[in-house]
Amino acid sequence: MGITNSIINYRRSLKRHNYSKYTVRNYVCTLRQFVIWLDVPIEAATHKKMLSFIDHLLAKRLKPKTINCYLDSIRGFYDYLIYEEQLKMQNPVKLGDALRMSKPLPRFLNDEQVRALFAQIDDPRDFAIFKLMLRCGLRVQEVAKLTLAAVDLKRGQVFVYHGKGAKDRVVYLSKDAYQALLAYLKVRPHSRVKRVFLVNKGRFRGQPLNVRGIQYRMKYYSKKAGFKVSCHQLRHTMATQMLNADADLVTIQDLLGHAYIRTTERYCRVSNQKVRRDYYQAMEKVVERHSPGGKKQLDNDEILIN
Repeated sequence: MGITNSIINYRRSLKRHNYSKYTVRNYVCTLRQFVIWLDVPIEAATHKKMLSFIDHLLAKRLKPKTINCYLDSIRGFYDYLIYEEQLKMQNPVKLGDALRMSKPLPRFLNDEQVRALFAQIDDPRDFAIFKLMLRCGLRVQEVAKLTLAAVDLKRGQVFVYHGKGAKDRVVYLSKDAYQALLAYLKVRPHSRVKRVFLVNKGRFRGQPLNVRGIQYRMKYYSKKAGFKVSCHQLRHTMATQMLNADADLVTIQDLLGHAYIRTTERYCRVSNQKVRRDYYQAMEKVVERHSPGGKKQLDNDEILIN
């Protein structure tokens, strides 16, 4: 079997199934590393050999999430060989091989940290970028790929095309996000480039600002603010703030583009002020009913009911 041709065909299969270019690139890269490590023909790999490969990755001190990504790509490749190239063999990667991962709660910024961070941002472009993340819950890749055609200022909304999982969604502009975006568009460098956010200066002036550039700017401002912040934390902060403002969980799920509601439910375990308010309101009633005066009222109510 020509392994090179099989990998090329597998890559084409991933594209046909509408996997993002990042996923395709990562799958092919990890698959090549597996093929280089493997000391037997690809079709002769066994489950025992896969366990040895997992041990090899653990010895390299890779994180469980990274190792599971390796297993996903390899399992998908063998599924392709079995079902599309009709290779008669068993998939050596079993579902139970995935490593158990911890599920840390989302990290978010409190109100003081948000104010301190944005107080350091004096560039209209950067202010608009991070305000969109904070108010619209956009991922850094979504901000980098945002086009002028996707911004509807009249309706105060932004169309997110081909987000994570190749899903589209609509998010809405708060007043401060609208003003920040409008202020940047007035000073945006003249360019035929369709992307909203461009490089401001230097020899790449007028070219699209990439993900690394945005992350670098966040690192710069977080250092000035005196605490560590990531771009994704602004997205977590938006979700937490909306939850504490009594927004419906399904609404937050739709705005964030989560495929499963259980992903959004993780924010309920972080800082749910609504639960806090409901608890104290209910507990006040409980305490009143079990206080000496409340006990008498409770007995009278029970007599009326009986």
